[in-house]
Amino acid sequence: MTEERETHGGDAALAAAKAHGVKHLFTLSGAHVFPIYDAAVHATPPIPIIDVRHEQSAVFAAEATGRLTRTPGLAVVTAGPGVTNGISAIANAKYNGAPLLVIGGRAPANRWGQGALQEIDHPPLLSPITKSARTSTTTASISDDAFGALTLARSPHRGPTFLDIPMDIFFGPASIPELESWKPTPVSMHSSEIEGIVNAIRISSKPLLILGTDVWADGAEESARNFVELLGIPVVTNGTARGIIPRGHPLLVSKARSVALRQTDLVIVAGTPLDFRLGYGRFGDAKVIHIADSLQQVATHVKLAASAAGNLSLIFHAIVEDLQSTDLVTRYKPWADDLREATKAASARDLDLLHSEAPYIHPARIYGELLPRLADDAIVIGDGGDFVSFAGKFVEPAQPGCWLDPGPYGCLGGGMGSAIAARLARPSAQIALLLGDGAIGFSLIEIDSLVRHKLPVVMVVGNNSAWGLEKHPMQSLFGYDVAADLGHQTRYDQVAIALGAGGEFVTDPTKIGAALDRAFASGIPYLVNIATDPAIAYPRTTTGI
Repeated sequence: MTEERETHGGDAALAAAKAHGVKHLFTLSGAHVFPIYDAAVHATPPIPIIDVRHEQSAVFAAEATGRLTRTPGLAVVTAGPGVTNGISAIANAKYNGAPLLVIGGRAPANRWGQGALQEIDHPPLLSPITKSARTSTTTASISDDAFGALTLARSPHRGPTFLDIPMDIFFGPASIPELESWKPTPVSMHSSEIEGIVNAIRISSKPLLILGTDVWADGAEESARNFVELLGIPVVTNGTARGIIPRGHPLLVSKARSVALRQTDLVIVAGTPLDFRLGYGRFGDAKVIHIADSLQQVATHVKLAASAAGNLSLIFHAIVEDLQSTDLVTRYKPWADDLREATKAASARDLDLLHSEAPYIHPARIYGELLPRLADDAIVIGDGGDFVSFAGKFVEPAQPGCWLDPGPYGCLGGGMGSAIAARLARPSAQIALLLGDGAIGFSLIEIDSLVRHKLPVVMVVGNNSAWGLEKHPMQSLFGYDVAADLGHQTRYDQVAIALGAGGEFVTDPTKIGAALDRAFASGIPYLVNIATDPAIAYPRTTTGI
């Protein structure tokens, strides 16, 4: 649109977002935030407005954008319930270190305290789960407030920020400043920290490296791979770091993780917290090194042999520089060879499950059919408990930045929003969304959003008619279970078809592959609903407690 118009607070907020490279606005319509919609429509070029059916999905989409592109995502939600509906997704972003800004509407400042529609003071609710939660107090401050919030969101350690804008201030007239594109600030590190790490590696005979999400988020994937290959250290990956060491690499030993953790004498953890997923950083008698993108992320609840904080690429590079004259590859070769054999043995054991002919479909059989159909650049998104745990066991990406799961906060319902963001971020890639039949209930209606915005995604539902992650443990503890059953083989595929997508129901393991082929070839959102054996539980090694 080219007609003359008076610019307002919405234009100021959008100018800040554009300076940070934001390309999409995720939202659910609300009058409190109309100004930023008007700005997006009139922007040159216009910023696409992707509206969804629940504010939580808008925030999950912004989170996934931040995780996949390493550029902050932007979610815009209306006042009151619009903001509170997004809180779980904001908390999930905090624990995944995902950069995003949530802009919330707010009751008018000139009516504050008089009982205006959806009047509530949001920042106190959001402060515990964001890097900052503020209110813009003048129209003139909106641009700086939004730019600063986005800068903070993408600065290590990354995470969500929140800014609410009173309705009267948002609609107020504003001059739009010329903003330069955001540029990162260099992060330093201390040589003494590197020295401690180098000394611990020098005396180790069985080191193990664990790479986590922040390695990808920090843009350190190339330096991490160089570290692994130049030193010959076996590696396990988790989160969005999956694929940094691609599937099939001789030093990738994720399938032999249990063996490696039992036998290692030094665990180097980079870019992920020492939380329940890693036994809280206690690995028998092994020494532990923790490398993080910022000082506050370094573990304090466990004794560390050494640690470092800062730019992860620089840290990996500095360690390699100090050790490059040492022939560690030869020293570590017997250890690496042993783990490679353990990895091959684990892969061989998996084959029976991946090709199971059991008439009641084993969840692993779905992955046996899916894996050979995934392209190297496919984005795999997990949203569920038991069914997605099998995905974590079997799916090894070929490239980094191609895996999304709920992360340590374990918030279900993010899959649909993540799939929306993934399709927009990678228009030509396969998008495979893996859903438990429990998880899909949180956001099934977002198939409508996929259809309306013409976003083809393949959705695979592992339908065991239960909350499997709760049913089996409760039976083990008490001998019975309650509140753990879902409808028997519910036809989620029929819901998808009713919403304008494609779908089909599969009960025969020999029919899974053809159904997936039809889904990937369809060019539309397509849901493959697969009935699985409810008696099969994922054999997990941690309860998360």
